[in-house]
Amino acid sequence: MISWPRTVVVVSLVGVLLSGCGIGGGVQEVRLERLADEQDAWDGRDVRTRGIVRMAEQPLHYWIEDDVPNRVEIQPADAVEDHVGRQVIVEGTFRFRDDEGRRITVGTVEVVTPDS
Repeated sequence: MISWPRTVVVVSLVGVLLSGCGIGGGVQEVRLERLADEQDAWDGRDVRTRGIVRMAEQPLHYWIEDDVPNRVEIQPADAVEDHVGRQVIVEGTFRFRDDEGRRITVGTVEVVTPDS
């Protein structure tokens, strides 16, 4: 028979290992480079990533990008429209479709400050 403290340790360890593998749900922190390189693998997953907000007017749309640039569209647009040119951290659901590209439907946006 396994003692109670040992059971708690084993269950906790399994939870940590699964969360690190992306199994078991939850938001996964991921770089834009990985979202671009492994877009099919990340489709439908909740992610947390960062980039500089950019926009185009025709048609009006917003995205975040890194230095390469790897880009991911942000929806809804009003989630980031006041942050063009700033670095942000976004959390939301990542989607990829061949005919639509990469997109994050945003749940939260946080502007990165110099001390972040």
